[in-house]
Amino acid sequence: MAAKKLILAVSLAMVAAVAARAGPPAPQAQGIKGRDYRWNMPAGEKLEALELKGDRKRGEEAYGVCVGCHLQSGAGRPDGSFPQLAGQHTTVLLKQMADIRAGLRDNPAMYPFAATLTDPQELADVAAYIEQLCIPLEHGKYEGKDADRQVTTGRALYEKECRDCHGASGEGVKEKFYPVIAGQHYRYLLRQMTEIRDGRRRNANPEMVRIISKYSNDQLVSISAYQSSLVMPGNMCKARGPANRK
Repeated sequence: MAAKKLILAVSLAMVAAVAARAGPPAPQAQGIKGRDYRWNMPAGEKLEALELKGDRKRGEEAYGVCVGCHLQSGAGRPDGSFPQLAGQHTTVLLKQMADIRAGLRDNPAMYPFAATLTDPQELADVAAYIEQLCIPLEHGKYEGKDADRQVTTGRALYEKECRDCHGASGEGVKEKFYPVIAGQHYRYLLRQMTEIRDGRRRNANPEMVRIISKYSNDQLVSISAYQSSLVMPGNMCKARGPANRK
């Protein structure tokens, strides 16, 4: 317990230090609007990390730089400011970390921390550790008075065009780099889908852009409300402490 508190304290101190002294800006790689853009190119450190076996123990140590934002549990923040990571596929984690490091996905808050990971092996270690964390049952959901209606509407839309990739329970597909969305925060889901639809997520899958480009803001709210209600039996657990709450 003392060690975990120390890790949290150090991580929070690092967040403050990075905020106070910004390092070099992230590089800028060609994104989805570029003529030669290909989603999920099998190259660079991402490919190397995917071929390595991650060490969970080393990954737990390296994850210390992530705790300040994503929490020790990997639960992120219910307000959606930081995503829930626990239980995410290693393939998805490695792709997103590599994309941020390469400047293919814009995330100024995360880039300084992602840049501290030294090499593909450390990326693989962190991803292996995060993947085995239990997905918290308690997370940010849609809480409007019309929640039942929004979830029902969202389910119909999800079943029509989202289920084939993300699964009946939001389990995704590891081999195809389709993320787990069960247990993800509503506000984070809504923000990401809006950015993908509007062309602001530069590392987006063109097929997903095609599918959701026709959806209105109200429809994205409904889909996100339903997605945040999904449960993966056997992969989710109750929060261990107040850290996962607002």
